[in-house]
Amino acid sequence: MTIHEQLAANLKDAMRAKDKPQINVIRQIETEVTMEKSAPGFAGEVDDDLYRSVIASYVKKMKKAQGEFEAAGERGAEQAAKLAYEVEYLSQWLPEQIGEDETRAIVKGAMAELGVDDAKQMGRVIGHIMRNHSELDGGLVNKLVREELGA
Repeated sequence: MTIHEQLAANLKDAMRAKDKPQINVIRQIETEVTMEKSAPGFAGEVDDDLYRSVIASYVKKMKKAQGEFEAAGERGAEQAAKLAYEVEYLSQWLPEQIGEDETRAIVKGAMAELGVDDAKQMGRVIGHIMRNHSELDGGLVNKLVREELGA
């Protein structure tokens, strides 16, 4: 069953159960996919890869927004909880992210492979890692490269 089919089935179940949070997040993903496929220059297929890409992008934005709402304290608590639910729900279609220790090992390996020890070449290292390891958290990679290069 494709991700689209799973989302459609989940939407039907959520509508029967009147589960508004789940209905909203599924509809939002479908909207994001529609916007992506109607964007100028889109020539790909509407398949699981597109859905994973859209979901990953959406989850990244929602995690950032969640942190901002949490920083607002009590005023943002309700919205932060809503975003936490969305992130948790959508994570079932995303690959497992690698932890900090494994990411650090990848960063050190990439730096050795590229022969980089200067902070001015940080972008080269990050680009190399992200091209070869899409399952990594870009923010964590950036932080670890900065630490390793003393930037």
